[in-house]
Amino acid sequence: MSITHTIEEISQRIEQAMPESLREGKQEFDKAVRQAVSNGFSRMDLVTREEFDVQTQVLARTRAKLEALEQRVAEMEKHHGSHPDHEEGDMAS
Repeated sequence: MSITHTIEEISQRIEQAMPESLREGKQEFDKAVRQAVSNGFSRMDLVTREEFDVQTQVLARTRAKLEALEQRVAEMEKHHGSHPDHEEGDMAS
């Protein structure tokens, strides 16, 4: 049994043991807390886990493309450097 489940179970037992008038107050309190937390989160610049995972994948692909391009540039520079008869800035090879 997880700790979260255990805490929830204890909370439910305590709530059931409360007099009805206190339970109604608790429900109002819970609603107010949920609303306050929801408002706080809505003001934050948060993303869902799914959006985060998608952006992580996009970043990984972008990094791979960048590494491939860096390798190609290095090869072109190596090739260009091995032919001294090319003028500086001549990329026609």
